[in-house]
This record gives sequence, C-alpha cells and structure tokens, in this order.
Amino acid sequence: MKNHILLLTFFSLLISTYASAPKPTPSLRYHLNDSGTQYFQVTFLNQTWLRYNQANPGSTIDNVEKNETFDIGLRRTRIQMFGQITDKVFLYFQFGQNNFNSMYNSVPAGNRKNAAFFHDAVGEYKVSKKNQLKLGAGLTIANGLSRFSQPSIGTIMTMDVPVFAQTTVDQTDQFSRKLSVYARGQLGHLDYRFSLSDPFPVQSNGAGITKPGVYSTFASNGRNKQYQAYLIWQFFENESHTTPYMTGTYLGKKKIFNIAFGSIYQKNAMWNRASANDSIQYEDMILLCAESFLDMPVNKAKGTALSAYAGYFLTNYGKNYLRYNGLMNPMNGTNPNGSNSISGQGPVYGNAYPMFGTGTVLYAQVGYLLPAELIKNGQLMPYATYTYSKYDRLGNQNVDIYNVGLNWLINAHNAKISLDWQNRPTFQTAGDGTIIKGVRKNAFTLQYQIFI
Repeated sequence: MKNHILLLTFFSLLISTYASAPKPTPSLRYHLNDSGTQYFQVTFLNQTWLRYNQANPGSTIDNVEKNETFDIGLRRTRIQMFGQITDKVFLYFQFGQNNFNSMYNSVPAGNRKNAAFFHDAVGEYKVSKKNQLKLGAGLTIANGLSRFSQPSIGTIMTMDVPVFAQTTVDQTDQFSRKLSVYARGQLGHLDYRFSLSDPFPVQSNGAGITKPGVYSTFASNGRNKQYQAYLIWQFFENESHTTPYMTGTYLGKKKIFNIAFGSIYQKNAMWNRASANDSIQYEDMILLCAESFLDMPVNKAKGTALSAYAGYFLTNYGKNYLRYNGLMNPMNGTNPNGSNSISGQGPVYGNAYPMFGTGTVLYAQVGYLLPAELIKNGQLMPYATYTYSKYDRLGNQNVDIYNVGLNWLINAHNAKISLDWQNRPTFQTAGDGTIIKGVRKNAFTLQYQIFI
C-alpha cells in the first residue's frame, strides 16, 4: 500500500512540472471557406489512470488470488475527426480504444473490438437553416435515454460517467454506439432526438451464444429494432448542438437548467426459461428516465460555477436481469471456493458490482468550481456523486455507490488532473440461498487528461 501511495505522489509531482500558466485552447481546425462556417477539425484525447483497488472477495489475477491491486491504464484514447463540409452536410468520425490495461484482451477471443475501433461514423444533413431539424445515419451514440447515455467524455466533471446509463453497453451495441438513423434538433427551448437503431447480435460481444435460463438475458434468437426518444426543455440557454454528445460541465461558460425525459424500447429483446422442459418466454426491454441538469456561473468575477444533476431511471430488462461490470477491471478471474458470489451476467471479480439490472436507479452528482484566485495555475473543482440502485434480483439489498473527487483544471478540460475515491458494496450468497451484503470496498484513482 505504501508503494502505491508513493507512486501516485510521484506521478502527480511529475505532471505538475508541466503545469504552467493556462494557455489558449489549441485547435487543429482547417477552414473550407473564407468565413470559417465550413471546416474540418481533428481532436485528440487521452485519459491515463493510476489506480489502487481493494478487490472483491475471491478475485484472482492469472489464477493467483489477490486482495488488492495497483494498475496503470488508458481509460480512453480517442481521435475525433469532424466538420461542416457544406452548409448542410456534417461528417463525424471517432476512432480509439478503451480500458487498456494489463488485463486488456485477457478474455476469450471473439470480441468484435479487441483492438482500436471506430466508435462513430456518422453523416448528418441539416434540413433547416439553423438547428431545427437534422437527419443523421451511421454508427452513432445518438440515444434516447439520458444525457449520460451520450456523454461528451472530454468534458465530464466526475472521474467517469455513470455507465449504468449506457444500458446495453457491449451487449447489443459497440461501446454504446449503434447503427441508427435519427432526427434531432432544437425548437426554441425544446431539444429533441428520435432514433431507430439496429442492435448487434448479443453473441458477437465475445461471450458466445447465451441459452435462456431462469433469469432473463439478451435473446440470441431474432432481433427487433430499437425505438428511442429523448426530449429536453431548456429554461435558459440552449446547449451545444454540434454533435449528439452532451457536455458534462461548461465550467460557468453557459447558464443551463434543463429537465428531460427519455426512453428506449425493443420488442422481445430478452428471454428466459424456467427449466429445460419449459417453453422460452420473450420479454420486451423498456427503459425510462426523468432527469434534471443545472450548470451555471455563480460569481463571474471570481470564476465560480455550480454543476448538479439528478436522474431517476426505470430499467426493465426482463425477469430478474442482473449484470455486473467493473470499469477497466484490473483482475481476470475468481476463486470459486472463496467468493460465494451471486449468479448474474458479467464478471464478479476485481472492482465489479451489480451495475445493470431490472429495477430502479437514482443517480445524483454535484460539483463546485472554486475561485480562480485560489491557486496560481488553473482552478479546482471538487465533486461528489451518489448512485442508489434497487434491482429485483437482489431482493431487499440495494446497491449504493459513493464517489468523492477533486479536479485540478490546469487548462479547463484540455489539461486536468483528477483524484477520485469510490466506495462500493459486495454481495454474497448465504447458505440458505439468500443474497447478503459483504464487506464494502474502496478504490482510489488518479487521472491525467489531455484533450486537444
């Protein structure tokens, strides 16, 4: 543990030697006309994580049980290429990879994106003169549920987004992206988007074909289209509308207060079967969200700002669906004699917890941008988040996740260092088959983000 703290300290000091006074935001942008309304731009993003994690009971690395880990990884490495090619035509590509640490690719072959891959490849046509109506098609994150289902990861306030909002991530999509056609636009205070998506077969996610069991999973037989809708009422300023991605925090540059409602529906997306002799039961996937987002300056002279979000999610994946997930999981196995883990989809080892399931989720976050005069280089922004999930499969046991962190915004989101503490529950199966909570676990993560 002492070595881990020393390494984290060394890394932060190393970075601080490069932290000079804030510079203008760089831009790799080529104008296609004299006015600059037609352009093509390239951006680069890299998020490096150093992390200490207390492992779930029975977790192993290459068959050796460990109680804790220290890992180094690339949470996200991305290249964006986009531009307004003509007054009507917009083109957007995103290429990169995620969760690249020592455990990367330590899963069975067959995953559709073990290497770097295209996240997005979209063409969009502006029907109206302004932003009233845009029609798009391709591989896209344009989504119907929540702002955190389509987040601008370069501008997020917290260490990471609430991934449960990316509801089918790496099951029937490609890291939350789907082959879709969509319409989006802004009509006065109303921001809207409607999508029709063609999900990937679940058996292409690298885990192989899943057979129906007692608890619902994504159906391997037959696929129907997904219908999605997302409506936002913007009380003050309108949000950015260049891409479908939604900003995490504007750092006081805009005055935003929204309420929004979202939904995703797919017929017969899930299946289950009580026993091998029973017929297969298909169930619809119905996901709903109501949320509110506030992001505005408090004192412009001092540079302070407030950012807050609250959302309620109703997630119906079918009978007792439950899926574990751990971000950039630092481990790759479980000792079957030492974990007593509950049954469910996804790995139960490392830093995983029940992230997705049939039930309800409450999520809230708040952050405050401290005065610019407080430190010489950049600004500080502390934050806190809370996730409360109540999934049918867990009975009376809820999943409560706490995160507290601090951003050092050296040059806004273009160069920032973030430190995050997370506290999460573990779950076990008792001798009589009931699900009980085990010991709670902690994780400490240091991130260095560069965004050009």
